[in-house]
Amino acid sequence: MQEIEIELKNLLTESEFRLLLSRLPFPAAAQTQTNYYFETRDFKLKQQGSALRIRKKNGVYYLTLKEPYGEGLLETHDVLSEIEAQDWLSGACTIKEHTGERLMVLGVKAPQLKYYGKLTTERRQFAADNLLYVLDQSYYHGITDYELEIEAPDKTSGEQALQRILSDYHITAKETPNKIRRFFKAIALNGAKDG
Repeated sequence: MQEIEIELKNLLTESEFRLLLSRLPFPAAAQTQTNYYFETRDFKLKQQGSALRIRKKNGVYYLTLKEPYGEGLLETHDVLSEIEAQDWLSGACTIKEHTGERLMVLGVKAPQLKYYGKLTTERRQFAADNLLYVLDQSYYHGITDYELEIEAPDKTSGEQALQRILSDYHITAKETPNKIRRFFKAIALNGAKDG
């Protein structure tokens, strides 16, 4: 299964996060999801602008490979059983149909993959005007960060919606690497590893 994803993001301070939570129609209760990140020891995926994760959401495990594609990302998914997910986390990565095909194109084999740790997100979202607005609070390596994300059918409409919110609520535009880049940067800075 594959899909194209176009996301616009902006990191937030805690006060900016609380402001948006109180002013926009985000639900009070968050959904929790955990990402488990994989990479080769020589960062072969990162070198190609790609990333591999397992996400546990609502009790289901999804293996997702993200690759650059036009204005967005090409996401390739496979569903894993709980046993398969545990195997991946313990170092026995089994190639699945869809992600395996793309990993082969990238020159990555299952034995090269290593589990680096997890990132947990409390996510709130609402849809309006063909856009999905997402407010995330994430925890990894002793760090808590906050992020506004807009998923859009095209880059222009997403950028316009993001700029409107930043302007309306006097939020500073910030360079915002994606979660996996922030996660690996934290490892590089402090040598941390979450089990």
